[in-house]
Amino acid sequence: MSDNNTPARRHPHVPLKARRVKFTFPSGTKRQHFVDDDLVMSHFVAVLSAVFPEGEDFFIRSVRNYNDQITDPRLQQEVKGFIGQESSHKAQHRMLNDRLQAMGYPTDKIDRHVKRLLDRVDRVFSPEMRLAATSALEHYTASFAEILLNDDELLSLLDGSDVRSILLWHAFEEAEHKAVAFDVYRAVGGSERNRVRAMRIATTIFVLEMFLQTVRSLVRDPASYNPIRLLRSLNEFRKSPLFSREALRRYASYTTKGFHPDDWDSGPTLEHWSNQLQDASGNPMYATN
Repeated sequence: MSDNNTPARRHPHVPLKARRVKFTFPSGTKRQHFVDDDLVMSHFVAVLSAVFPEGEDFFIRSVRNYNDQITDPRLQQEVKGFIGQESSHKAQHRMLNDRLQAMGYPTDKIDRHVKRLLDRVDRVFSPEMRLAATSALEHYTASFAEILLNDDELLSLLDGSDVRSILLWHAFEEAEHKAVAFDVYRAVGGSERNRVRAMRIATTIFVLEMFLQTVRSLVRDPASYNPIRLLRSLNEFRKSPLFSREALRRYASYTTKGFHPDDWDSGPTLEHWSNQLQDASGNPMYATN
């Protein structure tokens, strides 16, 4: 095990903290397609939200396994902030998922499926591989987050949507803590071989599950059986900035030798959105009282 477990954050250090938040969630069935009335993207976002609670819990468990091996005070504080933020994400997405379930999205079934899947992962893989998988999946969530926060086309899809605030808040905090699991993995002596292997396994499972669960959700929606609407929506989804050549290059960069999450500089993005999402005192614009 390595004794050098100082985090290597390359943008100005801002202490991680969980924020007190409260959101307005969509309600009823009349606003079924809550992402700019787009069929496929609405189901894709609903599935993402459905996998977050159990996924965030898995991330917390994987990092917490190594609490007693982290000796650097700054990394210890970052782990506390990471766990606090992920716990908050879990709670807020459970509330959002309750509303999405009421709107016809199968978030409950997907949540139970993800729990069973991750229970198997806990049994089959070693703590090191689970931490490596957490680091890999955090690369995906942070990449999605920063693409969203920096792309006007994606942001415009959320204009007027009740999910805008929760998605921007979640994206901002994912960008903030994107390197924590990676730094813990490196600090406790995780191997490069397993880091890359875990990314390949995680990518296969994540892509397959997102595809299958989005199809599962679409099949339940009568609007999916309008071929013109479905094909138009699929075409728009295919052209999303989330799947651009630059986005794919970013996802793939994780497996390059010597990679660190901060190779993708979050500083300007965090500075911009900190001003957009927080008041002068650093409190969220959507904070609870």
